[in-house]
Amino acid sequence: MKRSKLFFLHFALFVLIAATALSCGGCRNATEIETGNGAVTVESIGEGDKSFVLEVVNDDTLISKFTVHTDKNTVGEALLDLGVIKGDNGQYGLYVKTVDGITVDYDKDGAYWAFYVDGQYASQGVDSTEIDEGCKYMLKVER
Repeated sequence: MKRSKLFFLHFALFVLIAATALSCGGCRNATEIETGNGAVTVESIGEGDKSFVLEVVNDDTLISKFTVHTDKNTVGEALLDLGVIKGDNGQYGLYVKTVDGITVDYDKDGAYWAFYVDGQYASQGVDSTEIDEGCKYMLKVER
C-alpha cells in the first residue's frame, strides 16, 4: 500500500513539472517598461545562442519590444520561425504584412512595415539581414 502511494505521488509530481514546463509557451518571458506613451511589455522569446532586440512601432508609438533568442542566421528567419512576422515572398524578398498580430495593407491606405537597423532605414530586407547581436532592429508602420 505504501509503495502505490509513493508511486502515485512521484507520478503526480512528474505530471505537475511537465505541465509547468509546457505552459512556458516556447520560453516567453515578459517584463514591463514605462515609455512616454504608457507601459510596454518587453518579451524574451525563442531559444538559441544568438540574441537581438526588436522594437515594433505603430503611429510613432512603441507598442512591443522583444529580446529574440535564436539559432537562425537572418532577422527574418528568426521572426518568421517565432511567428512574430508574416508576409509574402516576392521578387524582392519577403514583403512583411503582419507584425506582432498587426496587419497593414499598402493597397488600402498606403501603409507598410518599414525595417530599420540601429535607427536607420535598412538597405536590405528583413529576410536578407544577417543577425548582428550589437544592432537594434525595428519594424515600423510608415505611410
